[in-house]
Amino acid sequence: MLKTVNLTKRFGNRILFENINIKLDRHKRYGLIGANGAGKTTFLNILSGQNKEYEGEVIIGSGLKVGTLGQNQFAYENYTIMDAVLYGNKRLYDAVKEKEELYTTGDFEDDAVNDRLAELEMICVEEDPTYEYEINIAKILENVGISAEHHHDLMSSLKSSDKFKVLLAQVLFPKPDILFLDEPTNNLDIETISWLEDELQRHEGTLVVISHDRHFLNAVVTHILDVDYQKIREFTGNYDDWYIAANVIAKQMEADNAKKLKEKEDLEAFVRRFSANASKAKQATSRQKQLEKLNIEEIKPSSRRDPSIVFKPKRQMGDEALLVENVSHSYGDLQVLKDMTFRVEPGEKIALIGGNGVGKTTLCKIIMEELKPTSGEVHWGATIEQSYFPQDTTDQIKGTGTLYEWLRGFDPKRDISEIRNCLGRMLFSGEQQEKSVEKISGGEKHRMMLSKMMLEQGNFLILDEPSNHLDLEAIVALGEGLYNFDGNVICISHDRELLDAFANRIIEIFPGGKYIDFKGTYEEYAEAKHNGTLEYAN
Repeated sequence: MLKTVNLTKRFGNRILFENINIKLDRHKRYGLIGANGAGKTTFLNILSGQNKEYEGEVIIGSGLKVGTLGQNQFAYENYTIMDAVLYGNKRLYDAVKEKEELYTTGDFEDDAVNDRLAELEMICVEEDPTYEYEINIAKILENVGISAEHHHDLMSSLKSSDKFKVLLAQVLFPKPDILFLDEPTNNLDIETISWLEDELQRHEGTLVVISHDRHFLNAVVTHILDVDYQKIREFTGNYDDWYIAANVIAKQMEADNAKKLKEKEDLEAFVRRFSANASKAKQATSRQKQLEKLNIEEIKPSSRRDPSIVFKPKRQMGDEALLVENVSHSYGDLQVLKDMTFRVEPGEKIALIGGNGVGKTTLCKIIMEELKPTSGEVHWGATIEQSYFPQDTTDQIKGTGTLYEWLRGFDPKRDISEIRNCLGRMLFSGEQQEKSVEKISGGEKHRMMLSKMMLEQGNFLILDEPSNHLDLEAIVALGEGLYNFDGNVICISHDRELLDAFANRIIEIFPGGKYIDFKGTYEEYAEAKHNGTLEYAN
């Protein structure tokens, strides 16, 4: 359905990838993975035709419909939500709108008008044979969390996260033959991500998706495209299959190189020993020729680097950690929290989950005493020292100082080497530590906030969506860091692999303030929820 011929992309002297020759087939779903900056989004934009600056060819089968998840959330502000989704099928959208205009203003005694209406009707039949486009759009919108009473509201009335959901609905609605998705799970809650997984598993064409959600990749993709070594290598299977295969390949390369290196050393020793001996000169010359032919490939360092996330509390906590007592909160007439009461015992690690807008961030702000609840109280244990990762991290990390200076500003007496070592563990090299804070990316800001938390050495961690902007390697490292942490955790996340990694208690908040408090892992919670054995705590 799609193939590339000698595809090469450069940025100045830097080569992102070169001479890429791959063929993407129908009924296959490809996960495009690689380190941040490796070129995943660039490659996807080239395939989808959004980036024309490259060498080589991209060939797409004749007559195939291509769908690309839009990234401009403000492109349809004056459209209704329903029309913004319909626009995903531009031919149908134009025909429907022209029909509506002619039925409103047209002269039906004019043969030209009637002929044009007949033509438009044929287009509508071709694009929507069952005349169900409105029903289909409504179903998709409801599945991504936009209720029916808002479908005819203007896009400008939506918050940014909901605009992204409409863009997702827009690209799914026409059922394109080739579908390109860049981080489609952003701003989606766990229930909606599960729905999207089911939808994509039924996709009959070709799918290429970028995601940092390991669970999502494992559920959806049949193949992996790995952007690394300035190449794009294809593996059969999901992300976990790739991970095993990639590690086996790396070990094989290492073993092969070690064998070749030993052979080279033996040959070099023989040449040195016998090249001056006339009786052995012929053998030495033969060995020298063998040595010249011996190709010892240096194992290229992967563009992936694993951060080292280690949280070590400087203070041992006592018997009391946290008590949230009868907490309720409303924004005007909208109640998001209602009579929440729970005690956190030392060592408990809580995954705080729920749909967008149900009050998870509000609860974290109340717990951190940044927001006063409408009613209720929060009581911290006397030995507790909190460390907080807020949702708006990218807005909070600002200024003109260097990364090192920003961190040192929180503790001027901290040993210089500790700060630099901490930044190094989060993959900031010595040179990068001198970068200005205002010039770093969202992912780098998240790694900076994790560096700050490690330096703070709190014994109770509160994290609000820490995995946003992080690559897969960093998310895995974060999960390990939280699992190994000897203290308490409350973490908001929609990343199920991260939740599975550390949580031993689940609190899910529902619209209107209802909540479930479950002691167990996320996997155990999901099973209990599926079996219908859970009850609200209020």
